[in-house]
Amino acid sequence: MKRSEINAILRAADEFIAGMGFKLPPFARFSPAKWRSLGEEWDEVRDNRLGWDVTDYGLGRFYEIGLVLFTLRNGSLKNKKYSKPYAEKLLISEEGQICPKHFHYSKMEDIINRGGGNLVMRVWNSEPGGALSPRPVEIVTDGLRRTVDAGSKLVLEPGMSITLLPGQYHEFWAEPGSGKVLLGEVSSVNDDNTDNRFYEPLGRFPEIEEDEPPLFLLCNEYRLFAGE
Repeated sequence: MKRSEINAILRAADEFIAGMGFKLPPFARFSPAKWRSLGEEWDEVRDNRLGWDVTDYGLGRFYEIGLVLFTLRNGSLKNKKYSKPYAEKLLISEEGQICPKHFHYSKMEDIINRGGGNLVMRVWNSEPGGALSPRPVEIVTDGLRRTVDAGSKLVLEPGMSITLLPGQYHEFWAEPGSGKVLLGEVSSVNDDNTDNRFYEPLGRFPEIEEDEPPLFLLCNEYRLFAGE
């Protein structure tokens, strides 16, 4: 992805979040120069990858397969310095923009439609080795426990949520014609390096062509720009 494209995506995301009445923390709008001036007192943000995240899953087709995320808080599975057992994110899903099917080895999460359009989600169980299971899937939506067929499409309207267990494949997108969706994610600790299992091998962070300076640093870039 070009840096100019990422900057445009971030401007639109910042505007959309504000328009939904959600207030981001101050570090959301720190400039790269600001980050370079800050000391170790901000290491929780750096080390736990809080902040902005734009991914095209290495495919270069962001508006077809992609996602914008903002991690608000997170602990660590490895560093006892960060003992929070939970994480919280915002996600923005565009109409028809697929977040591809994946599961988490240890993370349990609630995905909440915070507003905008409708979210369409498909769910499957996984088999040992990562295959999709044909078995029915037990799910919980807003406290309602039920069983659905593998690969079923669930429509979450604003205010609705689903609980996803470790090992449950899921993919989702904003329903075309309903508008893009602001999602909340409340979960156990998030670790993108070790805990994601995509059904088809995909990248997690984009390769970036630096055609203009960054508007905001992405969550995996704090250390990369520290020495400039």
